[in-house]
Amino acid sequence: MTSTSEPLAPPDRIARRQVDKFAERRRQLADAALLTLSERGYARTSLREIAKDSGFSHGVLHYYFRDKVDLITYCVRQYKAHCVERYDGIVATATEPAALLAGVGDALAGTLAQDALMHRLWYDLRGQSLFEESFRADVAEIDDSLERMIWRTVEAYAGLVGATPTCSPSFAYATVDGLFAQALLRHLAGSSDALDDLRDGVRRQLPTLVG
Repeated sequence: MTSTSEPLAPPDRIARRQVDKFAERRRQLADAALLTLSERGYARTSLREIAKDSGFSHGVLHYYFRDKVDLITYCVRQYKAHCVERYDGIVATATEPAALLAGVGDALAGTLAQDALMHRLWYDLRGQSLFEESFRADVAEIDDSLERMIWRTVEAYAGLVGATPTCSPSFAYATVDGLFAQALLRHLAGSSDALDDLRDGVRRQLPTLVG
């Protein structure tokens, strides 16, 4: 007698599906928790409060994330990965130096205006890493990805103007990050000039990083 049942999936395929479902569930929970985290910050938010505001039980959150540190670093890491992809797209398509500067400046100002609280959460996390060792490895990894992103921008600009970078990747990152952090503080304080000053700062400062 011929069986009409479907063949069983190999164990490795089943395991992969379980991993994919787990990862997708973590992404969903992180997205739901982001609003609470970005509004309240690390110190003023507990895992129970996140669960209450996001509509999920504390037990569910604790199943998918070890603790608040695991959740907040996952959220920030996921968001910053999207940021890196966005700027890499600008660098890849720019064919003129002025267009590259304008594109990067507009992108920085745009993400600051749209996701100011998310960026505030990142700086909160980075500041907390000075006191909490559990944050440091994740912060260092995120910082490193952002530094490489800025360096790719500097190298692309240098190539377009036929020059070479005159600074280190860490110096370039510190320059752009300083402009962004200052603009974020001013934007959160209600400054109407913060975004335009950020755009102008990028147009002025990036060319000084190449010879």
